[in-house]
Amino acid sequence: MARRSWAWTLLAAVLITIGAILAPVAVIASWSKTELTDTGQFVAAYAPLANDPEVQAYITDEIIAVINERVDVEELTTQVIDGIIALGTGPAATDALNLLKGPAASGIENLIRNGVTRFVASDAFANVWAAALRVSHTQLVAAMQNDPDAALTISREGAVGIQLGPIIEEVKAALLRQGIDIASRIPAVDRTIEVAQSDALPTVQVVYGLTVTLGTWLPWIAIILLAAGVLVARRRVIALIWAAVALALAMILTLSAFAVGNVAFTSAVSQTDLPVDVASLLYETVATDMRATAVAVLVLALVVAVVAWMAGPFEVPRRLRALAREGAGRLRGSAERHGVTTGRTGEWFYQQRVLLRALIGAVAAIVVLFVRPLTPGLIIWTLVLAVIALWILELVQRPVVTVPAERALNVTTEP
Repeated sequence: MARRSWAWTLLAAVLITIGAILAPVAVIASWSKTELTDTGQFVAAYAPLANDPEVQAYITDEIIAVINERVDVEELTTQVIDGIIALGTGPAATDALNLLKGPAASGIENLIRNGVTRFVASDAFANVWAAALRVSHTQLVAAMQNDPDAALTISREGAVGIQLGPIIEEVKAALLRQGIDIASRIPAVDRTIEVAQSDALPTVQVVYGLTVTLGTWLPWIAIILLAAGVLVARRRVIALIWAAVALALAMILTLSAFAVGNVAFTSAVSQTDLPVDVASLLYETVATDMRATAVAVLVLALVVAVVAWMAGPFEVPRRLRALAREGAGRLRGSAERHGVTTGRTGEWFYQQRVLLRALIGAVAAIVVLFVRPLTPGLIIWTLVLAVIALWILELVQRPVVTVPAERALNVTTEP
């Protein structure tokens, strides 16, 4: 018998450990699946980047760099002025026009930069950005499959980039509307902003695809393993507490990993390709939802640990439960003395109290398991409402009063 108990305890420990280890992977997999299937959430997460000054400055610099590569403003200015001189100007006018070549080129470049800056900072750019995100949402999957038409590309060398072509076309149209006719010389651009370079990225691409595939089932596998570890344990309440603690520790490690990952990501990105502040912002945009989910699961684990402790066979929780029952009994007795009673309905509630308590717990569990997004607020409110429901049940239930047989016989035989 002792060996069996030890074996079951060991099995419970193994199941709980594996479940806790899988929990962080399940958080990432669940987020990945959501980002690739929920267009609204994807746009909501990435659309605000268009309004960030650091991103706007970076996009502006990249667009200006592309325009300068494709359009030689200084040469065009020189050609125009030389054309005017060729029409016949005096020596003084010719010298003056030659002196104007440099300032004229600088003026046009500043005019183009100001036009690009105004467009990138405008609501029109934010709308174009959001619309492009919505339309190209499925291209994230295409990028993972190395689709050459995807807006987000991953090369065989592991370079990750975002295509500038569609954005520059909008900038070109905006410059022309502002009367900057030189923008008509901007050709179609096939250029990608490289945001990361790593030989390991193709491997990560494969792992990411697998993670997305498991996004639906991996959270349930982790939950089933944790639940199985509790069910096979000899002392289930203690096992539930330890499972909750293990899950909480896993989420704490996950949150720590996100913090370390930010430093690692920004260090791995070359500053010549992507500024550190922009790289950090991109990482935070990706990690925010995963961090929020990890915090929610951490809160859930702590709540489960506290609830299990309160329901356990420990001295302090037993006294607290007895105090709560005594308070409810006094309140119920006071109401009955004033003529307020639940009668037979209360007696039925009392007879079915175990089933009703289980039902309240099941409803709370269903809310936590299926309502998304999972947030600390959702968990806390679910707990509060469950406690209120249990308290109401304690108040309305009415213990069945049985009359001893001898007393009932005396009552029936009285004249």
